[in-house]
Amino acid sequence: MTNNKFHLKTAGVLASSILAGTGMVSAQSISKYVDKFPGVVGRTLSDSKEARTQNPKAPVGSPNVLWILIDDVGFGASSAFGGLINTPNLDELANNGLRYTNFHTCAISAPTRASLLTGRNSSTAHMAGFGHESLSAGFPAWEGRIPSETGTIAEILRDRGYSTFAVGKYGLTPDADTTDVGPFDRWPTGKGFDHFFGFLGSATDQYKPDLVNDNEHVRPDGRHLNEQITDKAIAYITRQHRVAPDKPFFLYYSPGAVHAPHQVDKEWSDKYKGKFDKGWDWYREEVFARQKKLGIIPLNAKLPARDTRLKAWRDLSVEQQKLYARFFEVYAGFLEYTDYEIGRLIQYLRNSGLLENTAVFAIIGDNGASKEGTFNGVIDKGVLAFENDGEFLDYNLKNIDKIGTPSTITSANYPLAWAQATNTPFRNWKQDAYSEGGTRNPLIVYYPKVVTEKGGIRTQYGHVIDVLPTTLDLIGIQSPSEIRNIKQDSIHGTSLFYSLNDAKAPSRHTLQHYYIFGARSVYKAGWKAAAPHHPDYIDLYTSPKAQQIIPRDPNRFDTEKWELYNLNEDFNETNDLAAKYPEKLKELKTLFEAQAKRYGLAPYIDWADIYEKRLEFEKNRKK
Repeated sequence: MTNNKFHLKTAGVLASSILAGTGMVSAQSISKYVDKFPGVVGRTLSDSKEARTQNPKAPVGSPNVLWILIDDVGFGASSAFGGLINTPNLDELANNGLRYTNFHTCAISAPTRASLLTGRNSSTAHMAGFGHESLSAGFPAWEGRIPSETGTIAEILRDRGYSTFAVGKYGLTPDADTTDVGPFDRWPTGKGFDHFFGFLGSATDQYKPDLVNDNEHVRPDGRHLNEQITDKAIAYITRQHRVAPDKPFFLYYSPGAVHAPHQVDKEWSDKYKGKFDKGWDWYREEVFARQKKLGIIPLNAKLPARDTRLKAWRDLSVEQQKLYARFFEVYAGFLEYTDYEIGRLIQYLRNSGLLENTAVFAIIGDNGASKEGTFNGVIDKGVLAFENDGEFLDYNLKNIDKIGTPSTITSANYPLAWAQATNTPFRNWKQDAYSEGGTRNPLIVYYPKVVTEKGGIRTQYGHVIDVLPTTLDLIGIQSPSEIRNIKQDSIHGTSLFYSLNDAKAPSRHTLQHYYIFGARSVYKAGWKAAAPHHPDYIDLYTSPKAQQIIPRDPNRFDTEKWELYNLNEDFNETNDLAAKYPEKLKELKTLFEAQAKRYGLAPYIDWADIYEKRLEFEKNRKK
């Protein structure tokens, strides 16, 4: 007996296939496009009304936007915030704009950059760690792949009529995607940037960078990367302005400087010869006094004690002092040279008549000063290449003239004590998400068309996720509910627009959590609970004997000691109140867990987990 239903169904499928093969489709299959069409589709042209697709156009008078993000700079490094390293161009922006002294990052590179570009907390952007295979994990928060639901500022502004450019460090592309065969959807050009020139990883040689131009790797020309990215940024803007002078641009200027390797021409480093011979203890005291004079820290503030793991400068040998001072001379020259290239970009905008309608956000550091230089500094061999600290120190002394030169390695970095010095007035350093020394970085906002005060200081609490909504408010546009037909997660940041012309406005960003490889904290309306976590990077990477993984307590996330601070009265965390206010500490610890759950941070992963994964990764790679 014939199954008529089967034959009717088959005939329908065949008919659909035939129609598709001839270019004909059913009305049902195209109705979703017709339903969204803003015109009228009639049976004939006379019954229809055209509605042509138009390229997006920015609101009339929209400002150009320049985001500057410098790498690995502590709060007390630049002269703009009281440091002893000359940054005249950042000084000029600050003196004609605003200094935000209570602004925060995520304490390490990739999470900060993902949060900045998306306006979301890093775990929601799936960048609680890195895009590197050895520093990521197979869980949503840790996979290192920004989802399409958390669109970037470049995607938002491109769809609102902006040209979008990025130069320098990106640091958010998964390692597996970084070859010239892609896929390219997580390269900068796949995340909303019309053009990109720089490198995709976390660090690169400044003279031999792993250089990318749009969607292909290119051969570097031997010049310092800072010079190359500045030239490219100027070329992008020049070309756009020539073709479409009324079209605004968004430029993300993110040098690899001053992340390791510290490499710069001696023209710059030699400017600081002898300037730091008094050492890191003197530096901290000098900068602390300057910061009070500038009004960027409270007059009653106290300088935290030197970290117990660090030696007093006076206790070092003459040879050690000479070596360590040279490391910092190179770093200082590197930062001043970076400021020079920023100034070259700003001067171009001024000469072109573009600066007066350009909103500039300059973030001086994507985290606190780097803790990754060991106790003796790194030139061209790391600590694990030697049997003991004495051998390592002797090697560095013999190779002192290599510091800062192209012959150094990608991890070339200053000794750890300089990290605390350049983080003045705070404790600790990069990666320490529990401490202001890891998370508080200077922010400069310059846009005279809106900001009426010159040289103003703002103390409102801010976080890197706030820059995106602030930018949108300056332009006068809303964050979209969809990007390329993909529904977007809500923005987590709080716009700082309310504070631009009101120094006394109360903070609107009152709750923020932090987490980097076990170190964690939560801030709520001036109170902060913080958990230093061990093992951390120093435990695993700054000892010559760190060949074996430190034993891990499976209960380490529950048994470790927390600290409590009232930042309203003790802004740089010198007085731990945990014993005095146990109920407040308990409240904030519970709040951290709620924030972690809300933003999908779990599972908690620390440096011991990462180190074990790294050993496994290296072992498999050698097979």
